[in-house]
Amino acid sequence: MRKSFRLDEIDCANCARKLQDELARLDGVDAVSVNFLTQKLTLTAADERFDDVLERVVALVARVEPDCEIVR
Repeated sequence: MRKSFRLDEIDCANCARKLQDELARLDGVDAVSVNFLTQKLTLTAADERFDDVLERVVALVARVEPDCEIVR
């Protein structure tokens, strides 16, 4: 499954790249893209695990970029 989410308060392109690199390492993430210009996160994960992976993505975003929030 592939879904896109709006990011609120991603501060710079470097922050977006750092966040993308960290998210790509999470178990269950097949592909991830964080675009600073569009303020968008695109996540691909297996259908049956998507909700679990998304919860871990949300937690990681809060830890790596505390000011950034995924708008669901």
